[in-house]
Amino acid sequence: MKRQLGTSELQVSPLTLGTFAIGGLMWGGNDKKDSIEAIRESIAHGVTSIDTAPFYGVGLSEEVIGEAIKGTDRSKVEILTKFGLVWEQDVKGTVAFDAQIDGKTVPIYKNGRKENVIREVENSLRRLQTDYIDLIQLHWPDVETPVSETMEAMEQLLKSGKVRAIGVSNYDRALLEEGLQTAQIHSDQVSYSMLNRSIEEELLPFAMEKNVGIIAYSPLERGLLTGKYSNGTGTLSSDDHRNGYFQQFDPQKLNTLLQALNDLASAKQCSVAQLVLVWTMNQKGITTVLGGARNAEQAIHNAQALHVQLSDSELNQIRSFIQN
Repeated sequence: MKRQLGTSELQVSPLTLGTFAIGGLMWGGNDKKDSIEAIRESIAHGVTSIDTAPFYGVGLSEEVIGEAIKGTDRSKVEILTKFGLVWEQDVKGTVAFDAQIDGKTVPIYKNGRKENVIREVENSLRRLQTDYIDLIQLHWPDVETPVSETMEAMEQLLKSGKVRAIGVSNYDRALLEEGLQTAQIHSDQVSYSMLNRSIEEELLPFAMEKNVGIIAYSPLERGLLTGKYSNGTGTLSSDDHRNGYFQQFDPQKLNTLLQALNDLASAKQCSVAQLVLVWTMNQKGITTVLGGARNAEQAIHNAQALHVQLSDSELNQIRSFIQN
């Protein structure tokens, strides 16, 4: 069932556990016990790939993952982490945005410099309590650092055995093409959902041509495509960034789409969220899809999507829903 990531030897599960919410930062926090159970149940139900980043909870997400996978067969779990968003005030770069950390407004820097790449990977290895990372990814492009410098740093890590595959995140076609001139990039992690299919125009065809795996994040649009937040049943804490994020979508069009998806999901005896994940996993060029989970129940629910089958006609039917 696992899929090869680009030209690397790394095999990942079609569905990957996303751990931004587990880190808590910008997502309203999460209970540590629930987080650990979510990770362990994901692995137990076939979602063996886990995506994280140092920025997710300023190290917390990686630490929780490290604790959760203790005692498991490390060769059966794929850890995907990142570098390049720095909060430590003695390590600077290009200011990306401000974040609230421990009640204080702290600038977050983009930094793709070689010395920072090496530094962050060493810190991630320590937090994750492992001696290698399956996939290391540049979190966001850093315009002040030459693309070649960042690629060369990842190539060095690959040759040293500290990482098994190298990737980027949020790279458009032009940046990906430039990066490929220096290193054999194995993946690009980008936003992709039924409501956001812009990568289909240029990036996705180019990635397929160059055999670069696409890791799709936000397939559920941060929970919006579950239907939970369109019918009034979902509540968000005041510090949850989705309060503003959801406002960009047309409520009427969203509700029409969700109703159509709900009808098909009922016929398939699955949830709308599972249907959305399955559709996304089955799109050409998509290697794996991120699905977040805060607790065991959500993790198991997401993993059950691996067993939902969609015919070609049903996949095309869904595409007709989202193009209306």
